[in-house]
Amino acid sequence: MSTDKQPETTVKVEKRVNGKWCFVIKFRGVTYPAQGNFTSVLQAQAAAQSVLTTLERQR
Repeated sequence: MSTDKQPETTVKVEKRVNGKWCFVIKFRGVTYPAQGNFTSVLQAQAAAQSVLTTLERQR
């Protein structure tokens, strides 16, 4: 039996069909819906980091 643990937190930055970027956060088993219509991957990453920081502070 494998006892591999999935990370508690994952952040995925994805390109939408319309060419814009969004991010999806899974934090403590809860998946938050895709957010954003960013023009660059860097903007999406920065916004995701900001949201993740806020979630971590709410402990």
